Amino acid sequence: MGPNLIMFPIKVTHFRNIGAMSIILISEEFHLSKIRMASIKEAVRHRGYDSIRNEDSTEKTDQRTMEKEATVAKSMAQEVHFGDQACMINSTYFTDSDLIGSNNTDIKCEAGAENLCLNIRNGNGSYVCKWDYNGQGLEYQLVAGPVFIVIYTFSGIFISFAADKYNRKVMLASCLVIWSTMTLLTGFVNSYWQIVILRFGLGIGEAGCTPFAASMIADYFPKQSRGLALGVYNWGIYIGYSMSYAFGNFISKANINNQGWRWSYFLAAIPGIAVAALLFLTVDDPPRQQSEPDKDADKEQNTMSVKYKAKRVFTRFFNPSVMLLLLASSVRNAAGYVISYNTQQYFTDLHQTKEQIGDYMSWIPIVGGIFSVTVGGLLSDVIVKRLGLYSRVIVIIISLTLAAPFAAGTLFFLPPYAYLCQIPTYLFGEMWIGITIAVLVELVPSDIRTTGIAVYLFIITNIGGNIQLLVPVIKNHIKEMHKHDIPKYPDVNALRTALYILYPGPYLYAAFIFVFVMFLMRRDQRKAEQSAYTILPDTTA
Repeated sequence: MGPNLIMFPIKVTHFRNIGAMSIILISEEFHLSKIRMASIKEAVRHRGYDSIRNEDSTEKTDQRTMEKEATVAKSMAQEVHFGDQACMINSTYFTDSDLIGSNNTDIKCEAGAENLCLNIRNGNGSYVCKWDYNGQGLEYQLVAGPVFIVIYTFSGIFISFAADKYNRKVMLASCLVIWSTMTLLTGFVNSYWQIVILRFGLGIGEAGCTPFAASMIADYFPKQSRGLALGVYNWGIYIGYSMSYAFGNFISKANINNQGWRWSYFLAAIPGIAVAALLFLTVDDPPRQQSEPDKDADKEQNTMSVKYKAKRVFTRFFNPSVMLLLLASSVRNAAGYVISYNTQQYFTDLHQTKEQIGDYMSWIPIVGGIFSVTVGGLLSDVIVKRLGLYSRVIVIIISLTLAAPFAAGTLFFLPPYAYLCQIPTYLFGEMWIGITIAVLVELVPSDIRTTGIAVYLFIITNIGGNIQLLVPVIKNHIKEMHKHDIPKYPDVNALRTALYILYPGPYLYAAFIFVFVMFLMRRDQRKAEQSAYTILPDTTA
C-alpha cells in the first residue's frame, strides 16, 4: 500500500475541487481592505458623521480603522466585487453591542434595499449598517459550480482517453502542477473574469486526479480489497475540506502581509508542487491488470482508437445496473455540493462567528469522513467475498438511511447541537464514495477503466454539482411566499427550508434508488452464475 498512500495527500494539497471556492464564503465578510476602507471613510465624512460614535469618538474611530486595516482584509467577494449585495453591520466602526435602538430594542441590518440599509440608526443616532457584497448570489454559484464543473468533467473524459494508453503517473503529476499553479494565481485576482478563467484552468488540472489515481489503485490492489484502498485514497476529501475551514477562517484572520484571504490560496497551492515532484519520483505506474477479453472484442482492441473506446464505454454504461448506479450517485453527490457551498452562510445566519464555525468544521469532516470511508470500504470488502459484488451496495443503503436523520438534525437544532449532528452524518453518510468507485472499477474492463471513471465523474458531477444552483431559487421562492408576514420572515428560515429539501432529502432519495441498483446487480450476478461465465471479468484477484 506504501506508494499508493502518496495519492490521497494530492487531494489534501488542493482541498479538493470544492475547497478552494468554499474559501470565498469562509472569507471575512465584514472586514475591509485599505482600498475599500478609503471609500467608506470618505462617505462618512461626506454625510457629516465624523462624530459617528460620540463627541470624542473621531480619534477613537480613526484608531480603530487603522487597527482593522492592520489585522484583517475584506472578503474575496467584497474586494473583487461580484455576487449579490446585502445589508450588514459596518464592522469597521461598530460591533454587535452597538446594535441597540433608542428603546433598548435590537437592531438588525437586514434591510432589503440600499437606501433603507444606510439609514438604519442605533440609539445614539449612528448609522450602523453598510450595503456590501455578501459572497452569495448567481455569480458566486456560477463560478463555484458550472464554470468549474463543465470544464472539469469534459476535460476528464478527453484526458482519460490518453491515460488508458500512456503513463498515468506522469499525467497525474502534470495535472497536479497545473491545478496548483491555478490555485496560486487565484490569490492575485483583481476581477471576476480572472476568477472565471482560473477556474477553467483549475478544472483542466483537476480533471485527471481521480480517474488516474483510482485506475492506478485498482491495478495495485485485488478486487477483494479495493473498497478499503479507495476509502484510504478518499481521506484527502475530508482532510482537505476541513483544512479549507481552517485556512479560510484563521489564515484570513491572520492577515499575512495585509493580504487576508489571498494567503489562503497561496498556502494551499505551494505544497502541490512539492507533492507533484514526490509523486513523479517515488510512485510507479503499475502494470495494467488485464481482464478477460469481451466476447465482442477484436484486433482493434490493441489500437484502442477513440471511436472503438467510446463504443465500449457507451455499451458498458448503457447497462441498467450502471445507469441506476449513476443516478443514485448523482443524487447523493448533490447533497454534498449543497451543504459544502452553504455551510458557512447557514451558520453565519445563525449568528455564529468565523471562529465558532472553524472550531467545529475544521475537525468534524476529518474525523467523521475518514472513519466513514475506511469502515465502509472495509465492510464492503468483507461481505463481497461472501455474497458477491451486489452486497457492496447494501452497505451504501444502510449508511445513507442512518445518516439522513442526523443531516436533518443539523438544520433542526441550533448550535452547538447542530454541529454535533454533523459527526454521525459524516460517520455514516460518506461510505458511498469509495464503495461506488469500487463497484464501478469491477464493472468496467481494465483497458477502459480510466475512461469509465472519468465518464462516471462527468455524469455525477454535472448532475449533482449543479443542483446547488436551486438553493437560491428555492430560498427566494419561500421568501416571496412569506413577504407579507409580520414580523418579517427570517432569511435563515428560508435557507433552512431549501437545505431540508436538498441536503437530507437526497440521502433518502439516493438510498431508495440504490435498492433497485442492488436488485439489478443481484439479478445480473445470478444470470452470470447460471450461464457459467463471469459477467464482470477481472483477473486481479
